[in-house]
Amino acid sequence: MKLKKGLAALGLACVASMANAAETLTVYSYRQAFLIEPILADFTKETGIKVNVVFSKNGIAERMAREGRLSPADLVLTSDFSRLMELADKELVAPVNSEVLVANIPTALRSPENNWYALTKRVRNIYSSKERLGPLDIDYEDLADPQYKGKICTRSGKHPYNISLVASMIAHHGEADAKVWLEGFKANLARKPQGNDRGQVKAVKEGLCDIAIGNSYYLGKMLQDPKQVPWAEAVNINFPNQDNRGSHINVSGMALAKFAPHRESAIKLMEYLSGDAAQKSYAEINMEYPVKVDVAPSELVASWGNFKADELPVFKLAQYHQAAVKLLDEVQFDL
Repeated sequence: MKLKKGLAALGLACVASMANAAETLTVYSYRQAFLIEPILADFTKETGIKVNVVFSKNGIAERMAREGRLSPADLVLTSDFSRLMELADKELVAPVNSEVLVANIPTALRSPENNWYALTKRVRNIYSSKERLGPLDIDYEDLADPQYKGKICTRSGKHPYNISLVASMIAHHGEADAKVWLEGFKANLARKPQGNDRGQVKAVKEGLCDIAIGNSYYLGKMLQDPKQVPWAEAVNINFPNQDNRGSHINVSGMALAKFAPHRESAIKLMEYLSGDAAQKSYAEINMEYPVKVDVAPSELVASWGNFKADELPVFKLAQYHQAAVKLLDEVQFDL
């Protein structure tokens, strides 16, 4: 009788072990496959946990809201802070209290409720024409200076990267002064906002403008593309506000889905993504700055030099997001 019970217990243990080994996480990702798939493949090799990724350029929050408790999503990966805020505002994510995550990710780069965590950092840089301007000691505030009238190119003001920048200006200067700045910025545009960040650097190369606004990692990506190397080599990368508050930082990030079917394994993946190996991969593959302080940026990114970052906690930008959108509407920035 005891033997039968022992064999039964052993059988149950084997079944449980097999179930765990066969477990597959579902990740909804705004981030592109070329970046995420190699990192997730390494995670699977290390843990045996498989990962299925659903890639999307938009609409993940709406999809999760429709799916409700039946959503297969375990984890969401985003390419910017605004997406993280949207998930949190719609109560689609759950808090994660992990000693590993808290140790790896600074307080300013995660929500106070721990319901989202940053994974990488990027700077909102100001690029200048090497030929016509050279390197600049410049602040974001200078984008409204009349000396740059007709010389600036940028993508849509409503893009999350620019909304975040405007939110930071409100945080530092107040809504009234930020509106005056935004009006001056608009008056200095060389053309109607359009295209992506790489397109602004291309416009500088083509002589359409002398200054472009773009995230830091795009310079690294352009230098990896033979067709775009001439664009990148036509500009200097400038880190704004180095004599005062520091350069504006945006982040990519991750959040545990509220109804994650495989919560424990999803947290293991979150911890892995915050660790040395994954952070190094982010740095090398996509030229982003790691959030883990003891992981170095790529050699190329490091060659751009050290810089002072704005110490405003990223989560505080959420307080000014709607005000930023309102200002962009009021000044009709994209018209």
